[in-house]
Amino acid sequence: MDHLIAPSLLAADFGNLEKEVRMVNSSQADWIHCDIMDGVFVPNISFGFPVLEKVNKIAEKPLDVHLMITDPDRFLSRFRDHGAAMLTVQYEACIHLHRTVSEIHNLGMKAGVAVNPHTPVALLENILPFTDMILIMSVNPGFGGQKFIEESYKKISVLRKMIDSGGYSVMIEVDGGVDVSNAGKLTGSGADVLVAGNSVFGAKDPLEAISRLKRLY
Repeated sequence: MDHLIAPSLLAADFGNLEKEVRMVNSSQADWIHCDIMDGVFVPNISFGFPVLEKVNKIAEKPLDVHLMITDPDRFLSRFRDHGAAMLTVQYEACIHLHRTVSEIHNLGMKAGVAVNPHTPVALLENILPFTDMILIMSVNPGFGGQKFIEESYKKISVLRKMIDSGGYSVMIEVDGGVDVSNAGKLTGSGADVLVAGNSVFGAKDPLEAISRLKRLY
């Protein structure tokens, strides 16, 4: 399939959030990526249910919600109720990952599993049959604007082979330092979904930035 683009609201202007979401609505983006941080699992706090609720009322694209929080099981149904279409949890934060992924599906959402840069994708072998997407963090999670970790290409390639050899229908998403300079190599390595924050919302023309990422030029 053609790759998907998911602009990350973490890099948006929160003073003009409605305008930013409407811009994404009018763009060639496919999803809206929402990073939820609790200040415990990662050293930052982003936004929670009140903001997500407002975004959901405005958004015309599916909400791709990434939970960078401890004990995400407490909140799965609430994220469903606040508009999450795809709900991704961190491998490192889930004690009973299969149970968590199963509950996300039971609630009617697509389920994703994210891995931090230090986590080998080989550890995902037994969860691949049960998930819809794997999110490769190509920076250390918590803050936008970080430098892309080059080792991520290899992780994506290895994961792509695991998915294809197993015959699984699992997408690969990449988040962190994504821009037009590496988007082509990322999709060439096997990525299906590109999350872009600063390279979209920090651009002079965000619509054109999204278009370039979509068309890889």
